[in-house]
Amino acid sequence: MVDILHRVGVKDATPENVYEALTTVDGLAGWWTTDTSEHDGVLRFRFPPIGGFDMEVLETRPAERVTWKVVDGPEEWIGTTVDWQLRREGEYTVILFGHRGWKEPVEFMNHCSTKWATFLLSLKSLVENGKGSPAPDDVRVGDWH
Repeated sequence: MVDILHRVGVKDATPENVYEALTTVDGLAGWWTTDTSEHDGVLRFRFPPIGGFDMEVLETRPAERVTWKVVDGPEEWIGTTVDWQLRREGEYTVILFGHRGWKEPVEFMNHCSTKWATFLLSLKSLVENGKGSPAPDDVRVGDWH
């Protein structure tokens, strides 16, 4: 198994601010995709016209951690987990991000790692400045989007 890992610092934000952006539909729609919804504990993220992902919420610890399990989406994502660990360090809230449990490091994983990085910067911007860059206005990184 292989993982996508990133670390981002959000300046002048509390872990509670970041946690809210990770656990509310409005927060998630503000940095990942505007087409975000929740039904019976499953978060649905859509990225027209390419499809989307459904995430079961496994764990939430206010201002500390959020963990999802991918229950629908691309084959490579099914069964993986997406995890954010939050902690305060000086003027920053540090986000340790992991998209864990990939079966193998296929080229699609490389693409997803780059996209996660752009979306984590969108999350940072949302919390720091009040405006993220969610899909469909996200950064395009290549021919896959």
